[in-house]
Amino acid sequence: MPKILLVDDTPQNIALLEDTLSAFEADLLAATSGERAIELAGRLHPDLILLDVMMPPGIDGFETCRRLKADPATADIPVIFVTARSDDVATGFAAGGADYITKPIVAGEVRARVHHQLERRSLLQSLRRLNRELEDRVRERTAELTRTNLQLRQEVRERRYMQDRLNYLASHDFVTRLHNRQALDAQVSERLARLQLEAAPASSPVLMLIDIDQFRRVNDSCGCIAGDELLRQFADLLAGLVGREDFLARLGADQFALLAEDRSGDAGAGLARLILAAIERFLFCWNGQDFRLQATLAIVPLEPALPSFDALMQRADETALRVRREGGERGVPHWYRAGGLAQGGPHEDAGWALTLMDALRHDRLCIHFQRLQPLAPGERTLRIEALVRLIDATSGALIEPGRFIAPAERFQLVGQIDRWMLRHVLALLGAEPALRQRIDQVTLNLSAVTLREHGLAEEIITLLTRHQVRPEQLCFEITETASIASLAQARQFMQQLRAHGCRFSLDDFGSGYASFAHLRELPFDTLKIDGLFVRHMDQDADSRAMVRSMVEMARQLDKPVVAEFVESEPVARLLAELGVQWAQGYHFHRPEPLTAEALTAA
Repeated sequence: MPKILLVDDTPQNIALLEDTLSAFEADLLAATSGERAIELAGRLHPDLILLDVMMPPGIDGFETCRRLKADPATADIPVIFVTARSDDVATGFAAGGADYITKPIVAGEVRARVHHQLERRSLLQSLRRLNRELEDRVRERTAELTRTNLQLRQEVRERRYMQDRLNYLASHDFVTRLHNRQALDAQVSERLARLQLEAAPASSPVLMLIDIDQFRRVNDSCGCIAGDELLRQFADLLAGLVGREDFLARLGADQFALLAEDRSGDAGAGLARLILAAIERFLFCWNGQDFRLQATLAIVPLEPALPSFDALMQRADETALRVRREGGERGVPHWYRAGGLAQGGPHEDAGWALTLMDALRHDRLCIHFQRLQPLAPGERTLRIEALVRLIDATSGALIEPGRFIAPAERFQLVGQIDRWMLRHVLALLGAEPALRQRIDQVTLNLSAVTLREHGLAEEIITLLTRHQVRPEQLCFEITETASIASLAQARQFMQQLRAHGCRFSLDDFGSGYASFAHLRELPFDTLKIDGLFVRHMDQDADSRAMVRSMVEMARQLDKPVVAEFVESEPVARLLAELGVQWAQGYHFHRPEPLTAEALTAA
């Protein structure tokens, strides 16, 4: 009897999966955390794992899968991810997942996918057993070659059959019998490689992403059997329209993809219109009900500059999302529209998602630093602020954070950027013991999005311990509006790290709506006055009065003050007269790359 391990931090979800799989003759096991799942898998060796992606506060599904695959004892156990987010799919396959199920789950789909993976594992185990038996028999019957030759040939044929069956199951969708996402990935990657090597390509390949708009209506009203039949008929419809050289695949749910060669020079428009016209004529009948379908069709040309299949699919998904978001016309093809780094509109900056994901994947970020200047006479303490820069993949030019941080927040990537900064800054300090002795404090910015992420404080403490950096050397700048927007989370996060020794600075002080009450509730060590008030305070009496009042407020709270955007000697002198302890700006130091040599000379 096969064993299936269900992993979800919500008992109700486990109960739902147990009820869905009750028809299987299987031993159902359960775990409510990634750590427990790893322990059970190593001890009980289940035949299949259904793994939820999000399981706070422990390790998530992706990390659980990576650890299972890293252990030889559990590496061959297939993992099906259960997720409500479509953008988790690529990450799941990269972590070693064999398949995925979308939430809310569809019982028929769950059972079909589980059956598929159990069958595949059974075949794999049979193949291994046959290999072992074959080897034993060859050793035992060397002296009887004539008599056993026929039997050996038969077993080899069986082995080839099973290997072919395994290869087929690994590269095809079990409902439609089309190629699956994994097979499309391999095909696109190979075509991209050839495109990058061709000096004068004979044709221009395009990827078409086809979403059935009414699939859920059929599936919900008529059941999953009708839904599967619709998918099969739809697949047959598409297969009858494409050429022998074209590559058709089902990506999952109601989504199909077609890799086609653009031989007519119309960027795939002719074939796309042919497909959409056939879909418009297509009628799906089930139990006396007739359904007309519509589809969203997005077209993305393959270009030599594309780094991977994931990058191509990102463009296709962005295009389909733009059509749905803008209410684009159905029944007509829609082409990918590049946003470009210089665009800033709500739709034009969609290209930032791809750019930032690619930069994080290939470390196309770098760190600069700017020294904080003490204004008190005789003070020689070295404090710096670490600043992120993005490296343009084409020109190698540096892009200031003002251009990419807002898109990073919109696309939920700023947390990854903040964590990248943390890892690299602490790694540099950890590798240079002399610098750890020389530097009093390194300041890092944390966005409001990152501040709300679970497990961040524990991750910071782990990094400090790993690199042997004293916690009091690390100071986090949190904007006034970010801390007020999530006061309870900010307080808990800050108290946990301050108890460990880290420091905190309230950034952009004066630009929001902070009050004495908020400043007393949150354990900030320093206040940083917004540069908007500092830059021209020597010429603007109102700005000078605002800075004076903020310094006086900080004095009442017994908190040191940092002033940013100090760009002239008169401004620096006024700040010193007001009692500001630290200044930061081009007047004292222009940002430069963060290296051990630069810090030693600072």
